[in-house]
Amino acid sequence: MKLEPKALADLYRRALLNDVVPFWQHHSLDEEFGGYFTCLDREGRVYDTDKFVWLQARQVWTFSALYNRVEKRPEWLDVARLGANFLRQHGTDAAGNWYFSLDRQGRPLIQPYNIFSDCFAAMAFSQYALATGDEEAKDLARRTYENILRRRENPKGKYEKRVPGTRPLKSMALPMILVNLALEMAWQLDPGEFEQIVRESVDQVLSLFVDPERRLIFEHVAPDGSHPDCFEGRLIIPGHGLEAMWFLMDVGERFGDRQLIEQAAEAAVWMLEFGWDDEHGGLFYFMDADGKPPEKLEWDQKLWWVHNEALMVTAMGYRLTGRLELWDWYTRLHEYTWSRFPDPDYGEWWGYLNRRGEVFLPAKGGKWKGCFHVPRALWRLWLEFEKMASEGPQQSGERT
Repeated sequence: MKLEPKALADLYRRALLNDVVPFWQHHSLDEEFGGYFTCLDREGRVYDTDKFVWLQARQVWTFSALYNRVEKRPEWLDVARLGANFLRQHGTDAAGNWYFSLDRQGRPLIQPYNIFSDCFAAMAFSQYALATGDEEAKDLARRTYENILRRRENPKGKYEKRVPGTRPLKSMALPMILVNLALEMAWQLDPGEFEQIVRESVDQVLSLFVDPERRLIFEHVAPDGSHPDCFEGRLIIPGHGLEAMWFLMDVGERFGDRQLIEQAAEAAVWMLEFGWDDEHGGLFYFMDADGKPPEKLEWDQKLWWVHNEALMVTAMGYRLTGRLELWDWYTRLHEYTWSRFPDPDYGEWWGYLNRRGEVFLPAKGGKWKGCFHVPRALWRLWLEFEKMASEGPQQSGERT
């Protein structure tokens, strides 16, 4: 197809509404115990019934957001309600911390060691409350958000395995997700409170993790922003860096901050250049900043969410800046992604390809892949290209 904004908007709309959303509606709902099955094989058959709180909350968010932002379809709200009620009943310990995983009936399996369960739960219940007017859900989102802020300096608490003081590290994951979480919850936060958490989180990402000298975005740094010479200190996750940059572009567009948009666009280009596999195409999963052997054995796999985020940041970056190199990257990513990840026979997208771009795991969902990255990207890209079709990109036309 010719890559014109109007045609691309239609492509993403049809893929979202006619393919991906129906796949999860038809296959993931646990009508007996509530919540969702996420371990789905190629045809949508369930191969494990455990329920992972990240993915349960993300699916509540997805269907609530579809209802709020696309169309008020009662069946989408019903899907969101199925997960919200399950999580409300089973998702937290007595202190209000969100478990990592539950069994099918909702009995806890893995302790609330990871603050990201809380982040996705807050997003989910905020969107669900916006859709339903459910005050209990709104209060739950707010309490969870406040708990995240209390825990952010020591997110794992008693579950932290590291010995304190030997090699202190800061992780980009939490400030980047706080940017997105605050944007999602802006409707129920005080404006001053909202701007403060966004500005603090953006500043952390830019001042600590984005390294203009190395032209990289690091996953972990020492508290002073330096790079310890160890696996974690050298870790680069191209998908995370690209996702963080479109979060920052979102903030820049909201606040009319052109400098922030340009900074994020520039850093996205660095990550694309560093993370692209020149031999086989696609973006690597994990990389070492110094080219040393990566710790992660799956480092060279090509993952769905990495390419979802790359499509987002290049399309959004091109619309907001007009930089032609971002459009060049979008077209390269479009060809790679659309020719490999969607499954034309049974719907949805493959999650895991090998380095050569061949299907590595014949599954559509699992412990980490659920109803989130693909539909979020399809929806956002649909909007990006609709805007581009009506307004065009910013007219810088630069390649740097």
